[in-house]
Amino acid sequence: MATHSSRSENKDAGEEDELRRRNPYEVLGIPSNSTDQEIKSAYRRMALRYHPDKNPNDPVAADMFKEVTFAYEVLSDPENRRLYDTTGSEAVGPENEDLELDLSSLGAVNTIFAALFNKLGVQIKTTVSANLLGEALNGTVTTLPLMVGQVVSRKVEKQSAHFYSVTLTEEEAQAGLICKVQSSAKNKFKLLYFEQVENGGLSLALQEDSRKTGKLSTAGLYFFGFPVYRFDHRVNSRALSRDPETGFFKRLDTFQPFEITELKAGSHVFAVYGDNFFKSVSYTLEIFSSAPFANEKESLRSTEAQIVSKRSELLKFESEYHEVFAQFTEMASKCTGEVQEIDELLKRRNEICAAYTIFPPSKQGSSKNRSWSKGKSKKKSSLLMEPREEGEVAVREEDGVKKKKWYNIQLRQDKKKN
Repeated sequence: MATHSSRSENKDAGEEDELRRRNPYEVLGIPSNSTDQEIKSAYRRMALRYHPDKNPNDPVAADMFKEVTFAYEVLSDPENRRLYDTTGSEAVGPENEDLELDLSSLGAVNTIFAALFNKLGVQIKTTVSANLLGEALNGTVTTLPLMVGQVVSRKVEKQSAHFYSVTLTEEEAQAGLICKVQSSAKNKFKLLYFEQVENGGLSLALQEDSRKTGKLSTAGLYFFGFPVYRFDHRVNSRALSRDPETGFFKRLDTFQPFEITELKAGSHVFAVYGDNFFKSVSYTLEIFSSAPFANEKESLRSTEAQIVSKRSELLKFESEYHEVFAQFTEMASKCTGEVQEIDELLKRRNEICAAYTIFPPSKQGSSKNRSWSKGKSKKKSSLLMEPREEGEVAVREEDGVKKKKWYNIQLRQDKKKN
């Protein structure tokens, strides 16, 4: 009995531990009011600690890595995080559990399958290689110094990165900075920005995935001293495919500001990460001051402010829409019922009116009987037209009543006597 009790207690403890680990905030070790940047930083820190490449043959680390990834997927998606914060359910997670994949650790076979699904239209989310982030955090990556206004064209291998350092003066920092990368439309890459940590290493702070715009794939980071927004169109595409109505109202949920709005004077590090499945990426990088683009900056600020306002209006409009739609559905159902009831009443009225008559009810034979009667009448007509023997009297049938013959005179004569 003692053994059974111990097993039961261990099972309950395991279930409680599973529930606790399902709490995404506890898994990442952050409070529930954490910002997006704090969530990303916690995820990257713990993902590096428990990554399978750094902990081979360690099942505990593998489980923790899955939990950390799951927690980040819940909290990094605005809709999933809002659902979790509202319901308090510890089992909530992304609908498709479309976790970010580290292509560098997939292996050749899994990479082929991932590339195949991507070609078929399935959105494959990828993350920066954990080994690369570890090297950056340890300060073992090589950076190429660049000047503001300099343009560089290079080729980066898949799941690798080129690091660039830019030193800003006080005047350049106040004017604002733009970093843009472009490549051909068939290529995928990530534009990264790193912050320097105390040990001299680099910690990933911003990440912008490339997006196809016409014949090019582009990505950009903007530091203007005011919030500049990013929009994840992939999340919106998935929402629209699942439920177009809900997807419309959630369309601007992923329109969120960059975590860093300005750069201070000093050295800053950017990187271009090759995100293709099999081949390298040829790209062009340009880092330049935003001072000549004062009008464009104000236009961008005004337009994005209108988008943010429209997002708030959508939230209000959604509640109004559902309320009116519920009323419309109720009215449409009532209208259908009224039409059916009116039709039944009119049908009943016609039947009552048809009953007001002194004529005996006529027998409406079936089509079969009518056909039989018709055939019979034709037969009678043919009988009347048949040739008669001499001395026979034709008999007519009127109104279906057969008249009896009252005489039958033999008018035949013997021809021989004549």
